[in-house]
Amino acid sequence: MSLATEWVAFSTIVRKEARRFLRIWTQTLLPPAISMSLYFVIFGRLIGGRIGTMGGYSYMQFMVPGLIMMAVLTNAYSNVVSSFFGAKFQRHIEELLVSPTSNHTILLGFVVGGVLRGLCVGAIVTVLSLFFSSLHIQHFAITFAILLLTSVLFSLAGFVNAVYANNFDDISIVPTFVLTPLTYLGGVFYSVDLLPEFWAKISHLNPILYIVNAFRYGVLGVSDVNVGFAFAIVGMFTVVAYVYSMYLLSSGKRLRQ
Repeated sequence: MSLATEWVAFSTIVRKEARRFLRIWTQTLLPPAISMSLYFVIFGRLIGGRIGTMGGYSYMQFMVPGLIMMAVLTNAYSNVVSSFFGAKFQRHIEELLVSPTSNHTILLGFVVGGVLRGLCVGAIVTVLSLFFSSLHIQHFAITFAILLLTSVLFSLAGFVNAVYANNFDDISIVPTFVLTPLTYLGGVFYSVDLLPEFWAKISHLNPILYIVNAFRYGVLGVSDVNVGFAFAIVGMFTVVAYVYSMYLLSSGKRLRQ
C-alpha cells in the first residue's frame, strides 16, 4: 500500500477509536473523574491534613501527579484491551488482518486511540485537581514526554492482554490482579524514602514507580528515582511491548480462527 493509503487506514482506525470512547463518555470519561475526585476529597482533604508535608510539598500536591498518572495509564490500557478484544470477539479483526493494511498501521491505530483516551482522562483529572490544589509544572518537556510514553506503553500492554484473552472476563484479570496492585505500590500515595530499606529495594522492581516519579519530577521537580534512568526503563518496556505486539499480529496466533 502507498503511504497515502496507509494514512487513510490509520486515520480511520484512530477516528473509530476516538468516536467509540467519546460516544460512551458516561462509561469512559465520567467514572475516572468521579473516582479521582473521591481520592482528592478523602486522601487529600480529610487525611492529607493530618499527614502534613511530603517531599517538601503538602500531601495533596504530592499525591496529585500520581493520581493523574494512574488515571492516564489505566484508561490507555482499558481502551485498547476492550476495543481490540471486541474486534476479535466479533471476528471483524480478521477482515482487517487480511486487508492490504500493514500490521504497523493497525497496531498504531489502536495504540493512538488508547493514548487519546488516556490523555483526555488525564486532562480531566488535572482540571479537577485544580479545585483542590495548585499545580505549577516545573518541566513541561519531561511532563509531556512521560505522559506520552506511558500512554503508549500501557496501550501496547492492553493490546497484548486482548490478544491472549479468551472471553470478557479475561480482560479484567490483569487490571485487577496486576495493574492495580502495582499502581498502588508505585509511590502514588507515598515516598519510597519512607519505607524500610528492604521494602524500598522491592519497590524499585516496580516499573510504575519510575513512571510516577518521572511525572512527579516534571510537575513538582522532586523524585525518588533518577529521572534519566526512569525514562530508560519506560522506553525499554515500550520497545519490548511494541516488538512483541508486532510479533503477535504477524503470527496471527489467537487472532485467526
